[in-house]
Amino acid sequence: MISYKLHILFYIDKVKINQKGKCPMKCRITYNKKRKQFSTGIFINPNIWKSKEQKAKPPNKENNIINSQLSLISQKINEAFLMLQILPNEFDVDDIYRKFKGEDSKEEITLLGAYDLHNEKTKKLIGVDFNELSWSRYIESRRKVAEFIKHNYNRSDIKLKQLDLKFIKDLEYYWKTEKKLRQATIYRSMQRLKKIIQFSIAENYLQRDPFNLYKNKKHKTKIVYLSTQELKLLENHNFSQKRLQKVKDLFVFCCYTGLAYTEMSNLQANHLVKEFDGNTWIKMTRQKTNELISVPLLPQAKAILDKYRTEEALLPKISNQKFNSYMKEIAEVLGINKKLTHHIARKTFATTVLLYNDVPMEIVSKLLGHSKMSVTQDSYGEVVQKKVSIQMQKLKSKLK
Repeated sequence: MISYKLHILFYIDKVKINQKGKCPMKCRITYNKKRKQFSTGIFINPNIWKSKEQKAKPPNKENNIINSQLSLISQKINEAFLMLQILPNEFDVDDIYRKFKGEDSKEEITLLGAYDLHNEKTKKLIGVDFNELSWSRYIESRRKVAEFIKHNYNRSDIKLKQLDLKFIKDLEYYWKTEKKLRQATIYRSMQRLKKIIQFSIAENYLQRDPFNLYKNKKHKTKIVYLSTQELKLLENHNFSQKRLQKVKDLFVFCCYTGLAYTEMSNLQANHLVKEFDGNTWIKMTRQKTNELISVPLLPQAKAILDKYRTEEALLPKISNQKFNSYMKEIAEVLGINKKLTHHIARKTFATTVLLYNDVPMEIVSKLLGHSKMSVTQDSYGEVVQKKVSIQMQKLKSKLK
């Protein structure tokens, strides 16, 4: 086994001098040609620091305290280094720093610790590669896994290297029996846990993937949408109650634009753009996928915008909870035996408005702002099959 030397260097950061004329003292650990730098929390007058001697001079009460603090830091780093040397596994400069800080080394890191590292890293990417909603779901995922660990092991955490297929199977069983989660929710929750495992492997915190022999069962839910007759029924009905009429109009608007609730709520005048064809298009970024939405403003949607447009807003504001509650009333009044929510409007746009009017799948995917074509195919493939069946029946009658 090759033995590498540990080097500890203290230095001042002259760029960040404060109002008192003092600079922050930093420490650099070098091991196996890799460096780790961190702030010591000590501030020092740059004139008293002697870099070659690694001491504050001349000797006096204040300088002696600084030298004692630095000596203690150096001692603790060396202790961490010695403790890692007696372990059978290899380690790097990050492990030395973690040990010095009293944290787990990569070989000792816990599952919830991996969640925290992942979530802290992705939080800085909000607005770049991540959105806040996706980040919050990993926070929720951590909470659900923590509940399971407490329930099954009566512990606050578990080491990553202890994860195996049994852990995953037990977690799945716990979510099904104790938490009564639906299969679709379990599937998504397992996908997030798997992402944490992949993150841990990529960061060299884990050597093997406990998901290797696990098959995550994807639950395909039946697509619920309004038929052509139901959509027309909804469009032609005028409610005497203003709140129901307003929500109905908003729902119909989304049936002809495919906007999700967040995009409908955030729609502004600058999102309406005159395009090359002379028509007005809605152009905005979908929050969930960060994909560009580019949808032509159909006459039915334009009529609703013209009805509600003011100087302050294009459409009325309403909470998602109230919206869905009012849609339940609307369904009852019209005798539509479906659980209508805002998301049904988006599905109606994809199916009744687009696919049933022979708009190709790849265009549907683009209009919905899906991140991948496969997402559209998985969701609406069955609808396309029904459309093909209808066309084949028409062809049979022509061939007779």
